[in-house]
Order: sequence, then C-alpha cells, then structure tokens
Amino acid sequence: MSEPAAPPSTPDASDVFVFTARGPRELRKAADIKGHDFRQSGFLAASELRRIRQRHEQFIRSLAARLAIFLRLEFSLQLSKVQIVGYQKFTESLPNPTHITLFKTDPLKGVGLLVIPPRLGLTLVDRLLGGTGQAPEEGRELTEIEVALFDQVATLLLTEWCNHWPEMRDLRPALLGHESNSHFLQTAAPDTAMLILSMNGGIGEQSEPIQLVFPYVTVEPLLRLLSPSLPGTETVAPPVAKLKWNPEFDDMQVPIIAEWHGLTMTAGEITRLKAGDLLALDPACAAQVQIRLNHVAKFTGRPGTSDGKWAVQLTGDINP
Repeated sequence: MSEPAAPPSTPDASDVFVFTARGPRELRKAADIKGHDFRQSGFLAASELRRIRQRHEQFIRSLAARLAIFLRLEFSLQLSKVQIVGYQKFTESLPNPTHITLFKTDPLKGVGLLVIPPRLGLTLVDRLLGGTGQAPEEGRELTEIEVALFDQVATLLLTEWCNHWPEMRDLRPALLGHESNSHFLQTAAPDTAMLILSMNGGIGEQSEPIQLVFPYVTVEPLLRLLSPSLPGTETVAPPVAKLKWNPEFDDMQVPIIAEWHGLTMTAGEITRLKAGDLLALDPACAAQVQIRLNHVAKFTGRPGTSDGKWAVQLTGDINP
C-alpha cells in the first residue's frame, strides 16, 4: 500500500511567491529577497570596474610622484577601493567637518567631488607655507587663505587625472567651489550612482582617506573608450564610388595658360627694355612648360608647333 501524500505546506506570512529563471513560481523567504534598482542595474560590470581600477592605479603612481615633486617631500598614496554608491548614501557617510572641493572636467558633464579630511588639508597648507608638513592634533575648517593654497594641490591632482585619459585629449579641470558640510551638497539627485575612488595618502607616516567622486554622467563617455570592441563589430569603410563624368560640363570653357620659369631680371633691367631687344632663355627651362587649367597647375609639357601654330605636348601631370 502506498503512503498517503503529505499535506501541502501552509505558506508562512513572511513567504513570498517569486518567479524563478525557468518560469515556475516558488516560495522564498522575504528576508532572502533583496531590492534591485533597475535604473542603476547596468552601470558598471565587474570587468568594467577592473579596467577602471587598472587605469587609476597608474594614475595613483603618477600622482604620488607629482605631489612629491610639488611638495618637495615624500608623499605616499595608495588606491584602496573603487566602488559604486548612491549619492545620498555617500553624502550621509561623510564626517562633519570635511573639506569638499567641487569641480568639473570639461567637456564632460556633471559635477565631481574631491573629499579630504581637514587635518590633511591643513598638513598640505603647512608644507606649502614652508613648514615641515606636520599634521595638527585636531582638524578644523580651512580659512579662505588656506583654501586658496589647497586649491593648488586640487588643481594638480585633477590635471593629472585628466592627463591619464589620452583617449580624450581636451579634458581640462575647473574648480567650482568648496563645502565643509556634506548635508548642504546638492550637486546630484539623491539616487544618482556615483563612482568613488578611495585612496589613502599623506606625508611621512600620516595616512588620511582621500576620495575622488564622479557621477555616472561624467564617466560614461570614458567607459566607452575603455570597453574593447566586440569581434566582428569593426567598422569597415564603405567602398569609394567610382567617379563618373557629368555631361553637363562638356561645353564649359576653362582658361588654359602655358608658362615656363627660369628667366630672372632685376627691376632696373626691366625698365631699360625696349622694342627689338632679345631675351636669352635657358633651353632646359624653356623645354619644361607648365600648363595651368583655370590658373591651377595640372600638367608639364614641351613647346612646339602644329599646323603652323604654337602648341604644347603634354609630358606628365602635376600631383596636387
């Protein structure tokens, strides 16, 4: 005798019916279901993030050398993380106070952010003023003079970033402003996906976080330059159509001029010329006649006669 079938399980209040990849519905725990924002689903694939990281590792090494020369002191810099975070979530995670430089990279769209702790900003300012680059015990907001000095470092950093995109040679940075409280930032919509490059840098043993932040609209054209072309998608130049003569030009008149060069005279000699004088021509130059069609040199030839009239025999063409 067969065993009686087990009664169907009663769905728990926290269970949710979901469609599987193969089609049928299944019960899943609500806690196992994660929300998905389809507006940002295709922002960056793992391979794209890897190519972005490789490009910026080169940028970090070059930037560390440039800063060391600029500050005349060793400046350590390492790339720690490349990630995608929503704009609101990112701004809420920033401490207060923090020094934020707003910038734009023309001709790309969108406003980027350069975020550093005030202690690191004050350290760099101290070095620019001739100090040892000693970090203060406590951070504070930068004064207007200190902000103007730090802008030199920000401009150097952003210029070096632009130089590491040779595929887009006309990139140029422009500083837009500064902010010390992230809650007052309104450079993008709250749900905008942001590419965040997290670095650790400082003078000597000091190490502070530095963040370079770009909205998706800014990096999208650069991502297309990094993406390799798919096999079979290479663009093939269309075949050049064979030129055809337009019969409408048959009766068009074109002025033809035959001339040669090689006779040179001074202005005084020309003023003394009179009727009956003979001018000696170099035979080699006289044999090389230049034919001009509508005042444009097109052919070379030899002078002669034909049926009792002066004529020129074409001997070659002149490439433009």
